[in-house]
Amino acid sequence: MTDREKSSLATVIHFLHIILDRILEFALGWLLGTARNVPIPPNKEQEELLSTSAVKLACLIRERKLHSYEVVKAYYDRLITVNRELNAVVDGPFSEALEEARGIDERFKRGEITEEELNRKPFLGVPFTTKDSTEVAGKLHTLGLVSRRNERSPNDAECVRLMKESGAIIIATTNVPEVNKWIETRNMLIGQTKNPYDYRRSVGGSSGGEAALISACCTAFGLGTDIGGSIRIPAFNCGIFGHKPTKGVVNMRGCTFRKGDEEHTMVAAGPMTRYAEDLIPIMKVLIEPSQTKTLRLEESVNLKSLRYFYIPCNNMLQCNPIGEEEQSLMLKICSYFTNLSGTEVKLATLPYLESSSKMWRYWMTQEPANFNKLLGNGENLNPFFELFKNY
Repeated sequence: MTDREKSSLATVIHFLHIILDRILEFALGWLLGTARNVPIPPNKEQEELLSTSAVKLACLIRERKLHSYEVVKAYYDRLITVNRELNAVVDGPFSEALEEARGIDERFKRGEITEEELNRKPFLGVPFTTKDSTEVAGKLHTLGLVSRRNERSPNDAECVRLMKESGAIIIATTNVPEVNKWIETRNMLIGQTKNPYDYRRSVGGSSGGEAALISACCTAFGLGTDIGGSIRIPAFNCGIFGHKPTKGVVNMRGCTFRKGDEEHTMVAAGPMTRYAEDLIPIMKVLIEPSQTKTLRLEESVNLKSLRYFYIPCNNMLQCNPIGEEEQSLMLKICSYFTNLSGTEVKLATLPYLESSSKMWRYWMTQEPANFNKLLGNGENLNPFFELFKNY
């Protein structure tokens, strides 16, 4: 097939894909209705507290303008109320989180918390959550599998341990697809997690429970993991910030059975937040000590001195075309950075970009984790046998 014939075929397939998308959107819209179902109940009394960034909450607690118990209790109550609609929690909220917060307040009152301790604990008294596939000592660790419905973690994952050492208080663990292996958050154990903006829309995955709760102001921030979009997709779908760091920057021990010494892996743990200002402070807690100088997180960046590029589409035939609203927003962002830097934002063209999905699938086969055994909770599964279990 000549290049011209390939191009013509790609155009036809792209056109058919657009038509199929429109048909599906219309059909599903009719099937699911036009309303977004029951609106998430507001909390007007605690609205200001619940919509404050994690960094500012920590500052207010340090300055004794807020009590840790007051903050944790507000999120605790909000989580109980909203989770009835979103179905995002696997385990929690934890009552011991309230006791931990009360203990912090009592130590402040007695003058036992020193400046040195505050420097070591930048998130002292601030509540957070993490996905169920990341270990939290003594809490459920199901990975969305019915066969693991009663399994509990013996230890904290390294990223959870570090957040606890920073003074943050874990209040719940959140829903994931089975073994994190999908871009939707649904399983046979907990069920479907809903998008807080519109219950008909996907929350994304695999860190979908985290994104839903953060977006709905049920936690100050969360920890996600990402091997192929598991932080970035839910963050996009739920309108929050999510950052997947370079592999090796954050120790992965305790995340989806990782030991933390894997060399060849694409997976990384990172922060998920409502506010961009929380990302770097959380990353400073999570990163390996050897990476501190390399990443230069303390240095400010002159945005005007950078060069900017954009990619409108990856040209993969199996991918849905980008929506008109997203395209319009992307062009607005390009215009903003053009005005900021005084240099035109350029269209980036990368060789073999249309094959990026195939490249990712290949590298998934090189991952140290045996996903077949993980899905079988230690036993190899026969997919054909599993298929007919429902009949």
